[in-house]
Amino acid sequence: MKFLQYFVCSTVMALVISSAAFAKDNQSGNFRLDEMVQVGSVTLTPGDYKVEWSGPADHVKIDFLRHGKTVATVEGSIKNLEQPSPYTAVVTTTEPDNTKKLQELDFNHSSQALTIAG
Repeated sequence: MKFLQYFVCSTVMALVISSAAFAKDNQSGNFRLDEMVQVGSVTLTPGDYKVEWSGPADHVKIDFLRHGKTVATVEGSIKNLEQPSPYTAVVTTTEPDNTKKLQELDFNHSSQALTIAG
């Protein structure tokens, strides 16, 4: 009987520890591009993307995923908005060579936005 109690307790502890190890504190969001946009040294083509970010608000690591694969990684920060964004928005700047460069991502009904460093 004691062996069974020990076995059950150790199994529960192992599950708790392993699930904590695999837990992510990443944030994520989805967006769509209608035109080519430069992010870091990578040009993202039109389509649907997912971003995942982690780290302190003033220095987050941002991964851009397409079809489940990371296509770009950049650094950025989290910006607090005065009011929640009414929709998901991709904010870009136009470089002198007419390249669109990703500046910020605002997510639907979120009061925080991701800003891209550099």
